[in-house]
Amino acid sequence: MKPTPKKSVAVLPGDGIGPEVVSAALDAVEKLDLPLEFRFGDIGWDCWREEGDPVPQRTWKLLEETDTCLLGAITSKPVRETEAELAPSLRGTGLQYVSPVLQLRQRLGLYANIRPVTDLDGGRFDFTVIRENTEGLYAGIDVHGLDEPLWNAVRHHPNAAASGPEDTSLTLRLQTRHGIDRLLRFGFAHAEAHGKRLLTVADKPMVLRNSSNLLRERLELIAQEHPDTEAEILNVDAVALWMVRRPERFGVLVAENMFGDILSDLGAGVMGGLGLAPSGNIGDHGSYFEPVHGSAPGMVGKDRANPMAMLLTISQMLGHLGLDVPGEELRNAVRTVARARKTVTYDLGGTSGTREVARAVADRLEEGAAASAESTLVPQDVVDRLARLDTASVSDALDSLGIGGVLAGLSARVPGARTAGLAYTVTYRPVDGDDQGFRNAANYLDDVPEGAFVVVDNAGSTDCTNWGSLLTSVARSRGVRGTAVHGSARDIAEIRAAGYPLFSTGATMVSGKNRVELAATGQEITVDGVTVRPGDVVVADDNGVLVVPAAHAAEVADRAERVERTETAIAEAVDTGLRLDEARKRFGYARPWEGPARRTADA
Repeated sequence: MKPTPKKSVAVLPGDGIGPEVVSAALDAVEKLDLPLEFRFGDIGWDCWREEGDPVPQRTWKLLEETDTCLLGAITSKPVRETEAELAPSLRGTGLQYVSPVLQLRQRLGLYANIRPVTDLDGGRFDFTVIRENTEGLYAGIDVHGLDEPLWNAVRHHPNAAASGPEDTSLTLRLQTRHGIDRLLRFGFAHAEAHGKRLLTVADKPMVLRNSSNLLRERLELIAQEHPDTEAEILNVDAVALWMVRRPERFGVLVAENMFGDILSDLGAGVMGGLGLAPSGNIGDHGSYFEPVHGSAPGMVGKDRANPMAMLLTISQMLGHLGLDVPGEELRNAVRTVARARKTVTYDLGGTSGTREVARAVADRLEEGAAASAESTLVPQDVVDRLARLDTASVSDALDSLGIGGVLAGLSARVPGARTAGLAYTVTYRPVDGDDQGFRNAANYLDDVPEGAFVVVDNAGSTDCTNWGSLLTSVARSRGVRGTAVHGSARDIAEIRAAGYPLFSTGATMVSGKNRVELAATGQEITVDGVTVRPGDVVVADDNGVLVVPAAHAAEVADRAERVERTETAIAEAVDTGLRLDEARKRFGYARPWEGPARRTADA
């Protein structure tokens, strides 16, 4: 097992209030101790004014080197201001301003705009608008003054005939099978991943008869691939009405570019305003996430911007990166602060500033973690289930939830041992000064309850031992399930003969009796960046040692069991002659924690 590698995020604060909300939000999410590397870059109006390019090449390089992007806000201005605000040396050089948002979506192939619409206050509705990003009425086929082919297409309209080709404009709605299919498949996948049973396509089939009919045909065909999700196509105006009157009826709502643009902003209004509206832009090989509110230049420096949209955007980004648990913790913290209405900005009827609101969310994150640690007691049957599982499967389950649990560097000293127990934490410290007298530093063992797993932290030191044969004998008699020493142990041969599950950083004969003393028991400890809290479940075998947070133990057990069923199904299929790559695809090797059952039926 290896520690879960950090993922990297390109942070582009942008313009206006972008830097303010980014800074406040990132300070708040420090409480989550995320396995992420944030790398900052440049984008937006200042880049245009000073360099003639709102997305400089160094930013594209940063995007290539990172896993996703967090965007603050972007300023756009009319054509005259765009030219006038260029540096004098750049004016008149033919430079054309192209929106950074448009550049990101086109160059990164981000065809799906994801807009969650959630009732943070009462919990009455929770649905998602998925807007197509690349075609529809926003495909860019927008012409004033028509050439002959375009004129021939509209010349029979009485208004066009009265105006002539020079004074007629035309915008074409582009609908392609390629664009429709990937959007619908994305929508169905999103619905299934989030437990939504209804996918609604919003269009105008009674008026835009031919293009809507293509959309309907593709929906009917692709829906057959997803029999557990109900699909419907409704008039966009009816959808808008029901979003206001009965938003709880929707699960996932899919629409072409312009209709999706309008409905997603309506969704922001339904949930309470742009200050609460997050978004993500997703493609097959790229993504970026941004709050919907824009740069709001009139609010810059006034500490009035609502940071909740940015915090919810980060929550959405964490889910995309596979960090579902911290993402949901952040979302819940925002929801709690929003519902309380004690620390909110002006748009939600309050008087608090940007940083004050972000601090309130951070405090809630800290309170939630403390409450979870105090109140969670893992049932014995869950511990026993984890004990029967391979740590590789448990590690996959932890990864799927965005939890890092590997106690790196601790090796099995007794081959074949497999165990799990509730963490009982012990911390040592070096003896201060010249007093090298004998310490009874292991007497804590009398207080270790049956079924516990002792986790000893001696800062990884191998200069002396913290475990040996005598402690092993006592631990076995007391029903202790195993020991992990972030440091050294000795008497390895005797411990192996006893078959006691021992894991340690090192092995040496040097005693710790007069070199260290007991610092604390029952306290939170951290081993190479992984936190171990009393009551967490420690799972260990020949692969190494994992820590499963108590609050997520049952879910980890469920997912790890599905991992093992998936891998068993793959192995059995290969034994019958199926190619490995085909078996992995059939049984869902990319997401084994979902289990093989459904994919078996589909296959």
